Amino acid sequence: METQTTASSERILVIDDDVEFCKLVTRYLAQEGFAIESANAGASGAEQALSGNHSLVVLDVMMPGVNGFDVLRRIRAQSRIPVLMLTAKGDALDRVLGLEMGADDYLPKPFNPQELAARIRAILRRAKPDAPSGAPITVGDVEIDPRARVARRAGEIVNLTTVEFDLLEALLRAAGQVVGREKLTRDVLGRDFSPFDRSIDTHVCNLRKKIGLLPDGTERIKGVRGIGYLYARPAEI
Repeated sequence: METQTTASSERILVIDDDVEFCKLVTRYLAQEGFAIESANAGASGAEQALSGNHSLVVLDVMMPGVNGFDVLRRIRAQSRIPVLMLTAKGDALDRVLGLEMGADDYLPKPFNPQELAARIRAILRRAKPDAPSGAPITVGDVEIDPRARVARRAGEIVNLTTVEFDLLEALLRAAGQVVGREKLTRDVLGRDFSPFDRSIDTHVCNLRKKIGLLPDGTERIKGVRGIGYLYARPAEI
């Protein structure tokens, strides 16, 4: 395990069995102003991720023994800490699986260190917005509190990841209107849209599962082919 700290309040945990890779990432992210801790085994990494001492986890998929998916499963069973998965380049299945299991984003290896830092900052901005709107938003039986970052359906709390919460907020604010996939990718994921990137669609799928169907059995979030998604207002249900 390697630890390097700076004056930054954002503590990042890197979990990867490649010691040299961790050293390189630690050195670069420390220069970018982050406080870095690394773990080189899945089991110990999961324990550290659940310690409450970190703002975000960078998690490699391919590790011996307890792999990245196992670690993510353990984390999501107890915590909503943001997780950025590192996947093999070109392995779309790993990316989709990671997102379905609750990862906030992914980055294929090899990658540009600047891209890693940019992804981390984007996720942290979503987790801790600078100026959140204070007014709760209610559409039908779904309500969110942007300040507390709490979502409820019929009065019951719905546990959402950082991305899922921001996605729901974006759709509720535009309820009754179609929000383009490009806009959702830019506003929620913090990056430019690519027609080959299905991340936002996977997050929508996860959100649908968590908030459930409408009383009449139809989807709350309706897909508009080739454009984006619409959250139906009660009058339109």
